[in-house]
Amino acid sequence: MNTFLVLLIIAAAIATVVMLVRGIIAFLQTTKEELNSTDTGPSASSLKQNKMMFARIGFQAVAVLLVALLLLMNGGNR
Repeated sequence: MNTFLVLLIIAAAIATVVMLVRGIIAFLQTTKEELNSTDTGPSASSLKQNKMMFARIGFQAVAVLLVALLLLMNGGNR
């Protein structure tokens, strides 16, 4: 069971890094025209950045919860 949790933690950590990189790439692809736009509401680029960063937060939360679960399970095994 512990090995399975460790693998899930590694997968969640990798997913966190992938979403972080995708969010940064979306941020870097923002054009000057989008920044100077007078349109009301968020641009497509802003929505994509927001989506990537919320996904990162979700994967990060899953990784933290899995680490906490692993620590709780091994707390009595000293």
